[in-house]
Amino acid sequence: MAPSIRLSPAARSLFDEPLAIAVQGLGPRQQVTLRTSLRDETGELFQASARYQAGDDGELDLARCPALPGGSFSGLEPMGLLWALQPQKPFWRLVKRDVQSPFLLQLEVFEGHGERPGQLLAQAQHERAFLRDGVRRIPVREGRIRATLFLPPGEDTFPGVIDIHGLGGGLFEPRASLLANHGFATLALAYYQYEDLPQEPKKLHLEYFEEAMNYMLQHPQVKGPGVGLLGFSKGGEVSLAMAAFLKNIVAVASLNAPVAATCIPFSYKDKIIPTLTLYEHKAKATNPKFLDFSDAHDDPFQAPGNQSLIPLDKAEAQFLFVVGQDDRVVKSEYCATEVCKLLQAQGKGNFQILSYPGTGHCIDPPFFPLYRLGSHPVFHKRAVLGGELRAYSKAQVHAWSQILAFFRKYLINK
Repeated sequence: MAPSIRLSPAARSLFDEPLAIAVQGLGPRQQVTLRTSLRDETGELFQASARYQAGDDGELDLARCPALPGGSFSGLEPMGLLWALQPQKPFWRLVKRDVQSPFLLQLEVFEGHGERPGQLLAQAQHERAFLRDGVRRIPVREGRIRATLFLPPGEDTFPGVIDIHGLGGGLFEPRASLLANHGFATLALAYYQYEDLPQEPKKLHLEYFEEAMNYMLQHPQVKGPGVGLLGFSKGGEVSLAMAAFLKNIVAVASLNAPVAATCIPFSYKDKIIPTLTLYEHKAKATNPKFLDFSDAHDDPFQAPGNQSLIPLDKAEAQFLFVVGQDDRVVKSEYCATEVCKLLQAQGKGNFQILSYPGTGHCIDPPFFPLYRLGSHPVFHKRAVLGGELRAYSKAQVHAWSQILAFFRKYLINK
């Protein structure tokens, strides 16, 4: 029997779902190297490899066999060949622009453990998709809103979530599309540098985000009476500001967000929240090429009467703060801890913090590769974003399950 790769699901899985990988037909205790490859939409290559030894029966099941030292990872890591994917081009991030097409994952099995791949013994392809069958992707151009709505299959009403991405502009759909697979009507909302939205906004008007919230609440397939918000970085900051000033926000999951206005001030009606001062000279050089910007902001809790702090004491929503302990862009763990102390001092218990060691600024859904060295969104200089491969892979899976549970609890069970 020739060696072959056995996958479950066999041909296609959702990007945030586990994939079971096994090889059959090998010789007893045969040494092999497994390699995964994936090209992004620009053609850039991501790869991971691991060294294994088959069992006495010639079977190799990644759920039961630990990877041996010498590859991208070692130990019992059934999904290691996916979470350990790294770009061949330095500092490149895996981004999905067109969620309607899957990523194509290539799997190969090579003879031996050499530095160069031995003889190719088996290969397979697998699609990693962003949309479950029946999920609808609907471009939204209502009034000023520029967004994409993802609706789960069927004619029911679904709990509504607005997904807001960080600095960098544009329309970002992967997280919203994956959330819709789990039963949420999800609006991926752009707020600058997209179509006719401002290129370099001087202020972020919360009325724009209120319009998006009202669009969701008036949609016949969105189950009210309120919505949830999922925001990353600046998008998390926007979500917190929305909860402080707008009604009908029930639950906010904030990923590594400042709790004060940064970079772009907020305005709502006659109220302005000015930004914290950002000091480029406070960036620390971690090596000759990369800077750590985590100390570049003023501390919003030290300045007396700081006007930049988002007044979360006014919010009615439940808060889930998801923070990486190795975030080198925002002191997100400190910010979440201090703001929750303020809420607690006012007798509030509407918050929880999930804090992950070895996790940097970027917290993506499960199995996206770690992006730990990139570009600072304001200074456009090489920046350390933080994170360590294995710890981050665990944090992704746990945080995603907790975010889904949080929205189910407050948007469905209530």
